[in-house]
Amino acid sequence: MLNFLTSKLEFPPVETASKEGLLAVGGDLSVARILLAYKSGIFPWYNEESMILWWSPDPRMVLFPHKLHVSKSMQQLLKKDEFTVTYNKAFKEVILNCAKIKREGQEDTWITNEMVQAYLKLHELKYATSVEVWQGGKLVGGLYGIDLGHVFCGESMFAKVSNASKIGFITLVNDLKEKNYKLIDCQVYTQHLSSLGAEEIPRSEFMKILKR
Repeated sequence: MLNFLTSKLEFPPVETASKEGLLAVGGDLSVARILLAYKSGIFPWYNEESMILWWSPDPRMVLFPHKLHVSKSMQQLLKKDEFTVTYNKAFKEVILNCAKIKREGQEDTWITNEMVQAYLKLHELKYATSVEVWQGGKLVGGLYGIDLGHVFCGESMFAKVSNASKIGFITLVNDLKEKNYKLIDCQVYTQHLSSLGAEEIPRSEFMKILKR
């Protein structure tokens, strides 16, 4: 049965999500609700034509930092210092570029104008983090997500030149590994993330790590 949210700040148990992972409909994109969602293993994902949809898929796609896979060609590219990676220098530009990227199986972008404004607020409050990849002084790739302190919830990435988003992602994962982060939440399976070492685990296992 589909759960409809009220103005009350709460979510139903993730175990009540549909087979596809859809947990609830409605609510709002307030800072408090979004943070509660991520801390509860839930994330928003919808388009301009629908109500706000909240998801908690099972299995969950994650990357354990120590399992990061960097190909030999990527290792060589990293050594060339062709790219410069920064954090939180151009959050708005990163999310707007990500909004232009369409997810597999979706006709429209899932990063609506409402989502952009919500995550800009989260960034101002230092909950949302961006990773920028520069080449010759130009922004050529990046990603953003929600930082929970022990888990980084990746939201989206973009690349204007080959391998730019991978450079940013690999740099982020290595930095999080040094800080003893438990995992990077990648939400759902993609071949791109799988090639970097991400894997699917049961939602129950993901929730245990998240709640630690």
